[in-house]
Amino acid sequence: MVNQGLKGITVAQTMISEVDGENGRLSYRGYDVMKLINCYSFEDVAFLIWTGSFPTEEQSRQLLSQLHTHRQLTKKSKELIQLLPNDLDMMSVIRTVISANGSKHYTWKPSLEQAITLTAMIPSIITYRFHRIQGTDCLEPKKELGHVANYLYMLKGEEQEQAIVKALETYMILTMEHSFNASTFSARVTASTEADIVSAVTAAISTMKGPLHGGAPTGVLQLIADIQTKERAETVIRGKVQSGEKLMGFGHRIYRTHDPRSLALREVLKSSVNQNQALDLAIAVEEAAVKVLEEEKPGRKLYTNVEFYAAAIMNALELDASLFSPTFTASRIVGWTAHVLEQAEHNVIYRPKAEYVGKKME
Repeated sequence: MVNQGLKGITVAQTMISEVDGENGRLSYRGYDVMKLINCYSFEDVAFLIWTGSFPTEEQSRQLLSQLHTHRQLTKKSKELIQLLPNDLDMMSVIRTVISANGSKHYTWKPSLEQAITLTAMIPSIITYRFHRIQGTDCLEPKKELGHVANYLYMLKGEEQEQAIVKALETYMILTMEHSFNASTFSARVTASTEADIVSAVTAAISTMKGPLHGGAPTGVLQLIADIQTKERAETVIRGKVQSGEKLMGFGHRIYRTHDPRSLALREVLKSSVNQNQALDLAIAVEEAAVKVLEEEKPGRKLYTNVEFYAAAIMNALELDASLFSPTFTASRIVGWTAHVLEQAEHNVIYRPKAEYVGKKME
């Protein structure tokens, strides 16, 4: 029997995360993500995913210092970004710059310091490239700002309101890791050859470029744009459903009930109600969509997925849809590097079999 795409096949054991699609649960190192987002920062959760424990006060200071140090792009990286064609997409830019950093310092076995360095670099690559294309000045990182707040500061040119920072930080924590998805599996396969961590991450980024994994939620953004106001939400959505349109941002390939990440993001957005009109609109759209889907498609269980709220947050930040996958990458780098570190601990090269179905030799 052939399982196309290895669907349902267990290829390795991991201690990093567990995705329970039937019950709608996601945990990192045994901790429910719903609890993590309320008590811990991006940096704390990243350290947990990398090491299996939360940082001590001293480790936290060291981590923040390392992240700040490596936020500063090297002259070589900046020159490379300047040389790349203006029409090159952001994911290709990230991949190229990360790959160019694969010097002799990145050797087998991978280290925690290497993981931290790559995590720190990606937001700076995105923001430097963004301002380069826009013809605006890229700000230097602020040492006193956390990882997510600094990313927004460098991207937007000023510090952002707390509701927005909290929403994006929650999103980035929730998308740090999701077991053996396509990009993570690509990273582990590459690492299994004893290639360096830069090569593994480059492979993962390449996988993210495909529209089936990590694509921008343009459909959700268009849905929100079509609705415009909270009062129009139910009418517009019902019209789309009755005309047979697919409602983007609802339903998930793995989760057969509520996507725990969408539930967490909804709670964060509700806690900041009346602080941002765009976020308030997203809540109204989600509530209307769930109501309409239950009435128009009973029994289908089409729950809100994380892409809906990702699009809502991007919309509130007034970011172009082209920045969605790069921002997703800035969070998922934590999971990729954690899996590379885990792969290196008990490495066995991946070598699946294929069933030959072509012409037989005569």
